Amino acid sequence: MKKIDKLVLGAFLGPFVLTFLVVVFILLTQHMLKYFDDIIGKGLGADVIGQLLFYFAIFMTPVALPLAVLLSSLIAFGNLGEHFELTAIKAAGVSLIRAMAPICVFVVLLTGVAFYVNNNLVPKAALEAYSLLYDIKQKKPALDLREGAFYNGINDISIKVNKKFPDGVTLRDVVLYDHRKNDGNKEVTVADSGRMYTILNERYLKFELYNGFQYTEGASNEREMTGQKKRNPESLSRSQFSKAQVVFDLSSFNLERTDKKFFQGNRIMRNLNELDQDIDSTQREILTQRLNYYQYRPSYFTYLFRRDSLIMPREVYNHKQHRDSVARLPYIPKTNPVAETKPATSPATKPAAKADDIKTATLNADKKTAQASPSATAKTTKPAVKRKPRELDVKRPDRSPSLNARKAKIKKSSVKKKTSTAKPLPPPVVVKKKVLTDSARRAKLDSVFTMPAAHNVLQGAANQARQVKSQIENVNSSVDNSSVELRTFQIQWHKIFSSSMACLAMFLIGAPLGSIIKRGGLGVPFLVSILFFIIYYITTMQGEKLAKQAKISVVTGVWMADFLLLIVGLFFLRQARIDARLFEADFYRVVLDKIKRWFQKGKDTAPAVS
Repeated sequence: MKKIDKLVLGAFLGPFVLTFLVVVFILLTQHMLKYFDDIIGKGLGADVIGQLLFYFAIFMTPVALPLAVLLSSLIAFGNLGEHFELTAIKAAGVSLIRAMAPICVFVVLLTGVAFYVNNNLVPKAALEAYSLLYDIKQKKPALDLREGAFYNGINDISIKVNKKFPDGVTLRDVVLYDHRKNDGNKEVTVADSGRMYTILNERYLKFELYNGFQYTEGASNEREMTGQKKRNPESLSRSQFSKAQVVFDLSSFNLERTDKKFFQGNRIMRNLNELDQDIDSTQREILTQRLNYYQYRPSYFTYLFRRDSLIMPREVYNHKQHRDSVARLPYIPKTNPVAETKPATSPATKPAAKADDIKTATLNADKKTAQASPSATAKTTKPAVKRKPRELDVKRPDRSPSLNARKAKIKKSSVKKKTSTAKPLPPPVVVKKKVLTDSARRAKLDSVFTMPAAHNVLQGAANQARQVKSQIENVNSSVDNSSVELRTFQIQWHKIFSSSMACLAMFLIGAPLGSIIKRGGLGVPFLVSILFFIIYYITTMQGEKLAKQAKISVVTGVWMADFLLLIVGLFFLRQARIDARLFEADFYRVVLDKIKRWFQKGKDTAPAVS
């Protein structure tokens, strides 16, 4: 490394570290001002506050790095120009771009570090910070008894103290209401003095009360508890004590951590891989909703547009083909039931079975089971069985021959009677349909259309139209909500890259501008850096807002600020190479003189009007 590179890097690294810490502190203070009301008065320890500040400091790193690069480059090249070191470098034949090369290499490496921080550390820090902040908000305020006021922080307990001594332990005139039975103010304890302190690692609050009374209102004997009638159903008991001890549980004052899985769905807590999955799932959800509309559209219309052939968009059709192909995939069981019934064989004695061998094995197994259980095969095949003769045809020995002969004669006579009375069916009558002419058909249709519609028909049609309109609006609103969510994930995906590339854009502004201004320190560079940072911040916020509203594309909205700063930086770099004096009054006087001479020349060359 040459001495010029060491000189330039030494002038840049010191201000960069200092400005980065200052910017992080300023941004952290500005961000934490919104949550001071939720943090103060909760009795949090220094470890909890330190964790919260540390996580939010990492969360502010993507915003602090570009501003620190801009401010430190302005200070570095401003100091070099103010002390004529930059002039000496140029006089030695070293160009401005060559002098900027070491810092440019450092900023490129810093851009890679910023990308790693944005993709890996910032999502985890955001998850830890906001989950901890949520738990702090849910935590109860610390125990704070004030003189002359009731304190209701402990569950179902109200405490009033008229005098609290500076030691924070000794009390005077203590009144305690116990509402744990949820039956009103029926248990009251009054004491002349007392002491209050926590025990067992601040898990319990203990009161030692002296010289007081305890009042209890309600059932105090067995007759009232068993429900027997009495003239005075409510009773009052009073007991005096010289010393009493009361212990309350303070578990509700502890900080309880919530499971972090409830916060992981937020976009700022996702890295690139998780955002890719979210974008893919949201796109498939949108396509599924649109496909459902095309498939269920015929059910929306009972007459009109029912047979209308509406062509699906290409992306919806491709999604349908993919979903249908996935649904047609065969189900392959993990285990083979035939292989489980057979004894295991070593791979050395028998090769692995193929698909055809498995099919033949199942067929042989079915045949064996059929032979082993003939009753089952008989039930399934049901072979033809000869019909047994009826009782009238069989001559039983216990009956007399005259009875059998009589029954056979009756059967023959009935058969002859049936055959004799049967008559042939008449031929079917063919009814010819009356064919209407075109004029008659039109007249019939006109008569149908000119008929006044009934009230119930009109009401049914109106209800059906309202129902179809409501269904279509629900589909559109669901698609719109999913589209907004999709654009939100896409914005965060591009933002991880754009906030990293902002470091390089800020360097291209700060280094040439510092060599043009030639002012070091924190005065003019600080004002200029704040101006460009405000422009960058407003442009970024406005671009993300327009991209979320789908007025511009996501790429344009997110990268608009970086592209604008890059153009400004290249312009300043060109002006710095030609040693332009943009911040001197003589430069603008020369420009105004050129404009005046140009107008004067135009008036002189204009033709005279006769």
